[in-house]
Amino acid sequence: MKKFITLGLITMGIFGLSAGANAQGKIGYISADDIIVLMPEAAKVDTQLNQYQQSLYQNAQDKQTAFNEAVAKFYKDSTTMNASLKEVKRTELQRQVQELSGAEQLIQQQFEQKRQELSLPIQRKLQNAIQDVAKENGYTYIFPREALLVAPPGDDIAPLVRKKLGLKNPTPAAATKPAGTK
Repeated sequence: MKKFITLGLITMGIFGLSAGANAQGKIGYISADDIIVLMPEAAKVDTQLNQYQQSLYQNAQDKQTAFNEAVAKFYKDSTTMNASLKEVKRTELQRQVQELSGAEQLIQQQFEQKRQELSLPIQRKLQNAIQDVAKENGYTYIFPREALLVAPPGDDIAPLVRKKLGLKNPTPAAATKPAGTK
């Protein structure tokens, strides 16, 4: 009788665990970067960022040119300057050197800030689409594809999100075989 009760408890435990596992819901994954690349807004953002970056570098180059001209003028005119005027000009040139030395870092900060500003609407649109697809298809959890070591193809929600956003499916690289393969 004791064995029967023990066997019954073990059986109930196994069924209880499997029922609990089923109650957790569906789990899916997506590579957000793969979707963003297909979005037309991303191409516009890339163009705007390239133009912005070029303008930042052009501005820095203009400052460098102005500095070089100021140095050349200082050397040319220094023979006719008195000591106090030379000191004022040197101080001004040293200030410009310090300003120029931090230009690269400042450009990177400004560029990153602009990138985040322009990318935010795209990220929001994608996030909303992912949430809608998850809700419509009963997914409880959606993970980034890059965080998973192993994932079954059936749980990739990228095709559903692409459809939701009205994006074309990318051409698979595996479909194009190199010459000489079967």
